[in-house]
Amino acid sequence: MVALRGAARVVSVNVGEVRELKWRDRIHHTAIDKKPVAGRRGIHSLGVDGDVQGDRSCHGGIDKAVYAFASEHYDYWAEWLGTPIGPGAFGENLTLEGVTEDEVCIGDRLRFGSALLEVSEPRQPCLTFAALHRREDLPKSFADAGWPGIYFRVVEEGDVEAGDPVTRVARGPSDWTVRRVFRMIMGREPMPANVDHLLEHPALADASRQALVKRRRSVQEA
Repeated sequence: MVALRGAARVVSVNVGEVRELKWRDRIHHTAIDKKPVAGRRGIHSLGVDGDVQGDRSCHGGIDKAVYAFASEHYDYWAEWLGTPIGPGAFGENLTLEGVTEDEVCIGDRLRFGSALLEVSEPRQPCLTFAALHRREDLPKSFADAGWPGIYFRVVEEGDVEAGDPVTRVARGPSDWTVRRVFRMIMGREPMPANVDHLLEHPALADASRQALVKRRRSVQEA
């Protein structure tokens, strides 16, 4: 076991229902506006009990069963947005303390309550972020900031609630932190010579693998 720094814990468990979100000339059917819930919630192979995904072509599924975001980033985004924000503001199921993208790696396994989750990929910014917060420039600023949150797949189903400790029980290759992989996908960091090691990693979600292959191709063709 490789411990996380500090006393890592679950700040809140957040769920949402699908609703219409009108922005510009488009209507989004989304459950991104998630709210904290009290008590223990089950985590199963496709997500958190009581939560739904509005667009299953981009969200949800085995590799994106649970989305987590670090509370350490909230002060930055509250200042950037010019308004107070709280848990669930980025559509995360788990708001965490002490678990950031520069500390966890693809393939890390973390225990949340009685559930065991595996890091699968970073989240990529989408227009729904812009619609939720009424800021067209949010996806680009989200990419520039480099703190995308963490997607997990479920290794062992269980349950979780606010206040539960978070422990790391297994570590993936230290080269591939979630932050670094995200920056590579977004073109904010050069593609390393050993990227094939990442592409061959069984824990890496297919969506990120395809994004990295596309990014590498564009670099080679430039």
